[in-house]
Amino acid sequence: MQKLLLTIDRVNTRLGQFFGWFVLALTLFVTYEVISRYVFSAPHAWAYDAMNMMYGTLFMMAGAYTLSKNGHVRGDVLYGFFPPRLQAGLDLALYILFFFPGVIALCWAGYYYAAESFVIRETSSLTTDGPPLYPFKAIIPIAGITLLFQGFVEVVYCVACLKQGAWPRREKDVEEVDVDKLKGMVTADDVEAPTHMPMATQR
Repeated sequence: MQKLLLTIDRVNTRLGQFFGWFVLALTLFVTYEVISRYVFSAPHAWAYDAMNMMYGTLFMMAGAYTLSKNGHVRGDVLYGFFPPRLQAGLDLALYILFFFPGVIALCWAGYYYAAESFVIRETSSLTTDGPPLYPFKAIIPIAGITLLFQGFVEVVYCVACLKQGAWPRREKDVEEVDVDKLKGMVTADDVEAPTHMPMATQR
C-alpha cells in the first residue's frame, strides 16, 4: 500500500514538474508578444487565447501536485499548532465532506464540457479563426482525475496518522527555504568585522 501511495505521489510530482515549465514558456511567449506588438507593430490575434490556455493548463495541472506537497493555503491559523492526530481527523472530515463531492463534480461536469467541445470542434470566439479550445477543455477532467487520485492518497495518509500518531513519509521535492531553515543551514560562527581599518600608506 505504501508503495502504491508513493507511486501516485511520484506521478503527480512529475506531472507538476513538467507543467511547471509552462511558467518559463509563458514568460518567453509574453515577452515575444510584447516585443512583436510594440517594437515591430505586428501583434498576433491568437496571442491572448494562447496565454489564457497556457496559464489555465498550468493552474489546473498544478492542483494535485500542490496537494501532494501540502502547499494549498489553509484558512485556519491554529491548524499548525494541533497535534498530528487532530490534524488528520480534521483533514479526513474535510476531505469526505467537501473535497470529494467537489472534485467528483469537477470530473463529471468537466467530461461533458470537454466532450461537447470536441463534438463541435469548438474554437475561440474572441478572434476570427481563433485557436481550437477542445484540447484545452480536455485538461479539466484530466486535472480532476489527478486531484481525485491524490485525494485518496491523502485520506490513506490521514488514516495512517490517526493510527500511528505521526504523518507518514512523503515523496520529497524542492521546497522553499524560510528564514529559520536558512539560519539552521549556516554553520560558520559569526565573526565581528573590525571597526577600524588601517589606512593605506600614502607615497
